[in-house]
Amino acid sequence: MMHAPSHTTHTDTGPSDSQVDLYGPTASILELRSVSCAYEPTRPAIQNISFSIREGEILCLLGPSGCGKTTILRAIAGFEPVRSGQIFLSDRLVSSASRTVPTEERRVGMVFQEYALFPHLRVADNIAFGLHQLSRAERTSRVQDMLQLTGLEGLERRYPHELSGGQQQRVALSRALVQNPVLLLLDEPFSNLDPDMASRMRQDLHALLRRTKTTTILVTHDHDEAFAMADRIAVLNRGEIEQLDSPELIYHLPATRFVADFVGQADFITGQIQQGVVQTELGAFPNTIDGVEEAHVVVMIRPDDIHLIPNKSAEPRIVARQFRGSENLYTVQLPSGQVVHSSESSTSVYHEGTAVELRVSATHTVLFSAEQPPRP
Repeated sequence: MMHAPSHTTHTDTGPSDSQVDLYGPTASILELRSVSCAYEPTRPAIQNISFSIREGEILCLLGPSGCGKTTILRAIAGFEPVRSGQIFLSDRLVSSASRTVPTEERRVGMVFQEYALFPHLRVADNIAFGLHQLSRAERTSRVQDMLQLTGLEGLERRYPHELSGGQQQRVALSRALVQNPVLLLLDEPFSNLDPDMASRMRQDLHALLRRTKTTTILVTHDHDEAFAMADRIAVLNRGEIEQLDSPELIYHLPATRFVADFVGQADFITGQIQQGVVQTELGAFPNTIDGVEEAHVVVMIRPDDIHLIPNKSAEPRIVARQFRGSENLYTVQLPSGQVVHSSESSTSVYHEGTAVELRVSATHTVLFSAEQPPRP
């Protein structure tokens, strides 16, 4: 037996203008207006990118390799020319098709994947590298403050090769922050760290950015990283923003099938709208698409929406189990042959072949057109 959800709310079925959020120029540190860049004349790397970021906000650009994340970062930093559109930093036009303000005049800090530390300079000298315009006393004071802020005290005389990956990242971050940048750009900053170190560094960096109220853009392909760090997330696909929203809305109310699938495990159950209700193999769901009475749709189901109850007379069968530490992820085959997934606590252990009843308790009903498959 399969039970339909007990509580639902409405969701959009596609991106809208409101999802690409534009604040007035006086309210934002950074604003991109319909920005496009291209490495080849007929093949844009990004197109019509529009968003803004307010002071102290952490915005994440999330998407697969080749979707345009780093191109956006490079355009903001001034490394990449803009083919069309405009980029404003603190109300100042810094990029357009006819104007490019040099990177060194933008007051933008950047931390790359490789950290780009100078191997022949000690930690303190790496941090102080861009402070040559200050007096020696002020340079020393700034570096000491940054060493304390990032937990690098006692390491100032070491060379980069004498540091761990996490310590090297802290040096690169210190070198960017010591300049008091208007905007900090982070390009996959945790990609060279092992999972445990990356998790600790995410927490430390998030706390540091909050403490310093640093306006930040983070580029990543890891949705867990984006969820942990960001106030808002822009999900990119093929050079375009598919959705810009809070992490919670990105996960629970994805605007497209691509977003739904990219930000976490998602199953798509076919159904048909009949008399205002979506009939599916998992039961009936409310129709949340305004003005549509008869149509084929798919319903997005997350593993945490499905609860399993062993029942020898039930038809669905468990076909696989993945132990994930705090949870078990079960793969369940329905009578039609379609499979869905369920996350249960690590103490709920069921063997393959177990007959189970599926209880669906989705907080939100998310519907997509059956004629529109997810974009690769």
